[in-house]
Amino acid sequence: MKTDLLLIPMGARYRDMRAAAVAAEEAGFDGLWTWDHLRDPDGERGPGVPEAWTTLTALAEATRRISLGPLVLNVANRHPGVLANMAATFQAVSGGRLLLGIGAGGSQRTPYAAEQRAIGQSVERDEVRARKVVEAIELIRRLWSGHAGFLRPDPPPPIIVGGFGPRMAAIAGRYADGFNTQAMHPKLADLARVARAEHEASGRDPSAFTLTVFAGPDERWLQPASGARQNLERIGVARLILLTEPPYDPEEIRQAGRILAGAH
Repeated sequence: MKTDLLLIPMGARYRDMRAAAVAAEEAGFDGLWTWDHLRDPDGERGPGVPEAWTTLTALAEATRRISLGPLVLNVANRHPGVLANMAATFQAVSGGRLLLGIGAGGSQRTPYAAEQRAIGQSVERDEVRARKVVEAIELIRRLWSGHAGFLRPDPPPPIIVGGFGPRMAAIAGRYADGFNTQAMHPKLADLARVARAEHEASGRDPSAFTLTVFAGPDERWLQPASGARQNLERIGVARLILLTEPPYDPEEIRQAGRILAGAH
């Protein structure tokens, strides 16, 4: 199971994100992610929120090995055709290191609805937003195939759909290459079964499906022999993504890498 870091962008500055990314790569982490948000739902904390794609593209130039991805892009905020070209360009910039996380965005019940309204976007019903994820994946794949002269990514990045319930798990399995949810989700094993069953029903190998989960910073997630990690491995989790808050601490990140490697 790979172990990644997610740089929480609320109140972050790019220079700190860059330093954290370089430290994560040096420490042996496998991937680096950030959230796709434009404002801090808690109000006026810090200097604002760096935009996900711009930040990740810059971090692709600052690093050489580590995988990079948004967790997850709201498909309502970027036209899927533009997003397909952005992802293909990112593959060229990064040397094929993109993990393309996408999702339906926050519902009307979440604090992120205010963010969408602030930029002139309506927040649709859950089923409408879920359908737009499917439509986005279908268009992205069509354009990636070389349709009408569009840029083709080399290689095509895996599409990982984020969600918390069986509807999004099923969409991830049927149309995408992976599913992301909470590491401590009480029905994680059930969601994994739903996604893999749909992946197999679509005619693809369920063993190739990528299950990723995220969790808060807790040293038990770094201990290779911990029960928490072993439980995720039994379920077949491929990537564990650990959240870290700004301003970040490069030395703490390096120390976490030493723990993960078993060097105390």
